[in-house]
This record gives sequence, structure tokens and C-alpha cells, in this order.
Amino acid sequence: MALPLGLFLGGCVVAIPVVTGIAQGVEHQKKQNEEANNESRMWKFNCLVSCDDPDEIAQEEVNNGILVVRHDKVWVVPRNKEDKPVPPGEALGLKGIELQQDLGPLHAFAGFYIQYPDENRSPPERGLVSTISDEPPVLNWIYCDRSTYELRYSNRTGSILHHVGDWDWTEDETHLVFDGWEGFVAIDEWDGADSDPSTPWGKEGLRWAVYFDRDDNGLKGRRRGRDMFEISLKRRIQSAEEQLKQNEAAEKKMQVKSRGGLSTQFSAPQKERTKEWEKKYGEEARLALERKLAKEKEEGQGPSW
Repeated sequence: MALPLGLFLGGCVVAIPVVTGIAQGVEHQKKQNEEANNESRMWKFNCLVSCDDPDEIAQEEVNNGILVVRHDKVWVVPRNKEDKPVPPGEALGLKGIELQQDLGPLHAFAGFYIQYPDENRSPPERGLVSTISDEPPVLNWIYCDRSTYELRYSNRTGSILHHVGDWDWTEDETHLVFDGWEGFVAIDEWDGADSDPSTPWGKEGLRWAVYFDRDDNGLKGRRRGRDMFEISLKRRIQSAEEQLKQNEAAEKKMQVKSRGGLSTQFSAPQKERTKEWEKKYGEEARLALERKLAKEKEEGQGPSW
């Protein structure tokens, strides 16, 4: 017996979303499997800043910079030949501008990609985390503020209501992208002034904050007339030695938490370094990781250094 036309059409209408949903689920699972097998997503990297704007200030203060995390924001500061951040007061000869001693030295962004933990995001989004300090080693999520579009960092509670992804890299895996494109800009938080003693970051010489032009309109309504320069963020893969050092510090922190005594973990003499320590963090481990990174680079699984 033939089905009535109306019922037949209704079946089609119902079936299409179901089939589409299944297809999307299969595709998402496939991507998740690919992510799990792509260890280069977990390589820690710093972000080197380039700016093509010919403006004199852009070339002096933004181009050839590096990203640092401080005061819950992401900043561009000058870098030295070793690709380490240099305090703006020192690099630019700003008199009376010094870092706050209680906050320690500038901390360069040092991050990697990982899925953001939020069951309400479907499909899940790839997040970006960075260490925000070395001692103790602490990781935070890098996110785009939903109101200002500035890049900030926080724990899950502080970031979950904002834009946390998708973070990714360019086709050649050398530069950062967010929401599918490179829309990063540096904005003058001093609004053209020669100094800014009114803010904690201004007192330290931090001037150029990183924003993302999420609507691709030059941050209309958010820029507020401040100087703005387009920037590109290049991934600088950390050396095997740097990565092992951070891994060791993170493990020490976990041991301190589990045993409850700082001195028991950090006062061990050199001679007490065990074979297990050498296997994880010693010269052999460093050489093994370097060989692994070099092999993956040769096979096209990672960015050019």
C-alpha cells in the first residue's frame, strides 16, 4: 500500500536532521581521533610578534616583539636575540619605569593546544593554554573577552563565559589563528600618552595589549580612537631542554601537593637523582625528545623552527 504524500514528506523532513546530526557526529569523532594522534598539538611554544605597519612607533615598540602574560592580559613587549622578553622600561629607555618586584620577571606566553572542557559546547572547541608563572608552574586558558575582544587569561571559571576557541594554526603550522583567521591587533592602552602611571600595567611600561578583531571591522565601537596595529603571531617551538624543565617543575608541584612538604621536594641533593629522574628529565631524555621533534618536523607533522 502506498504511503500518503503528506506522511512521506514528513518522513523526509524528520530524517534529514537525524542523518545530518549523525554525519556531524561522525565527522567530529574523526577530528577528535586525528587530534589525539597529533602530538605536535601538545608542543609548547612561545609567540613571536611581527608587524608590517611602517609607522615608526609600530616598528620600534611592536614589531619583533614577543607575547607575555601579566595583569590578566596578553601584551606585546620587545624581545632580545635569545627570544626572551625585555622589560619595556629597559628596552625603550623609559625613565622611572620598572617591573613590580612582587610579580617577578616578565613571563613569556608558553602554551599549547588542548580541548576546552565544557560539555555545553557542541562540538567541543580547541582551547589554548599557557603557563602564567614558572614557580609555581600554573596553567591558564587564553580567551577572547566577549565584551572588549581583548585577549585575557584565567582558569576555567573565569574563561567559560567568553570566547575560548577555536584556536588553531595556519596551514603551514607556523602562525596562530583564532576562529579560522589571523585577526590579531595590538592596541595602545595608554591612548597616545607618553606614560600611564594610573594603571598597574602602565607603571611597568606595558602599553600594547593584544585584541582579536572578531567582527572583522577594525574593532568598531571597541577601539575608542586608540592607536591600533595589525600583528602576526608566529609559533616558536620551545627547545627540548625548555620543555623538559617545565615538565619537571610541574611534576615537582604535584609531588609537593601530594606529600605536603615543600622542603622534601626541593632540597634533594644532586646525588639523589635517580635513574627514573634521568630517564624523564636528564640528558638522554633531552636528546630523545630532540630526535622525536626533528623526525616529526622532517615528516611534516610540525612547524618549521
